[in-house]
Amino acid sequence: MPIKRIKHNKSATLHCLSSATQGVTKSNERAGAMSEESQAILPGATIGVFGSGQLGRMLAHTATRMGYRVRVFAPESRLLKEPSPAGGVAQWQTVAEYDDLDAVTEFARSVDVVTLEFENIPSATVETAAIHALVRPSAQVLHTTQDRLREKTFLQEAGIGCTPFAAITTDEELQAAVESVGLPGIIKTSAWGYDGKGQTLVRTLDELSAAWEAMDRQSAILEGLVDFQCEFSMLVARSPSGEVKTCGPLANDHANHILDVTTLSAKPTSGPLAGLSEKAATVARTVAERLDAIGLLCVEFFLTKSGGILVNEIAPRPHNSGHLTIEACQCSQFEQQVRAVCNVPLGSFNLIGPSAAMANLMGDLWFENGMLREPNWSAVLASPQLRLHLYGKAEPRPGRKMGHLTALADSPEEAERLVREARAALGS
Repeated sequence: MPIKRIKHNKSATLHCLSSATQGVTKSNERAGAMSEESQAILPGATIGVFGSGQLGRMLAHTATRMGYRVRVFAPESRLLKEPSPAGGVAQWQTVAEYDDLDAVTEFARSVDVVTLEFENIPSATVETAAIHALVRPSAQVLHTTQDRLREKTFLQEAGIGCTPFAAITTDEELQAAVESVGLPGIIKTSAWGYDGKGQTLVRTLDELSAAWEAMDRQSAILEGLVDFQCEFSMLVARSPSGEVKTCGPLANDHANHILDVTTLSAKPTSGPLAGLSEKAATVARTVAERLDAIGLLCVEFFLTKSGGILVNEIAPRPHNSGHLTIEACQCSQFEQQVRAVCNVPLGSFNLIGPSAAMANLMGDLWFENGMLREPNWSAVLASPQLRLHLYGKAEPRPGRKMGHLTALADSPEEAERLVREARAALGS
């Protein structure tokens, strides 16, 4: 796979962006954008992907199967440690930092549409790419969803139920947050947080103050604790024509603030999620439409003890909980992303069988008594009901997502039992 390394020239590009002539260039290069946005991007075209992790890897697998070519944008600093998961599948890889706007420009000019597998991308990067190519989802969607305060404010203004929150940017706001939200609560950095990163449970004002100091007093939010029955998610695909497809509810079980196991049933008739499909789908669709998002989103929810649903977070990309759709659904979350950003008809999220489950494989499985060892792959490869996915990461570490297992079964309980037992067998 060709790797293109581009010399960093950040200052020159930033100067160019700030000049008056850049506005003229932007206007000229994006002339006819409305007609471009309504056209289908067909197989044979090239999809650009910001990010080069496991989501990009699975997206590239799907896109190439459908006849598209893929170029991923891989930050150079990450490749100093190991090859990128997506880079081993995509036809091309641009190696540069996200703030190298010359590299971003060349990347965008080499593809037909740009999407992403990772939301923590500087806004200037996405805005620069949008000068030269269609970017889906847009920079505005990313601007809203990559910052918890902006995301919560969007939900509140849209009339969509979400967890109680208050902004913390000053000492005065910290005091006011305690009064309005209460304690105990969770303080979270506004930006750059996922998989439990950038958040701390606090029970007292002193703990809250100390936690904010530990975050270098950066912009944060205080969230109230929610008394919930369970956590679940909905996938929602939306195309430029306004076509929308949803999948879920996906029941999610977490361990150490990281998704552990997800189950999905074609018709949940028992358990806490029974009867919630239509209501949750309506909320997910509203989120996508109000954001004017094009692509694949995941909306994460709490189901409260009183039976209400509250949006917790929005991911403007495929999600860990949706990995089971590769085997479980007629059209996976990754194919829906390809179809949506390329403006071709969306597929069906209908399940192939009654139920499915997915279990994450964390780097901990590669260690026994502190010593590195290879998991017992024969234990899972021997079962015809299991599907193994490994992400091509060279270095296993505790807490690092290395792969996942998927099982199809007659019930979500049976599917969950299969993946949990198979994962346990990897350590035998």
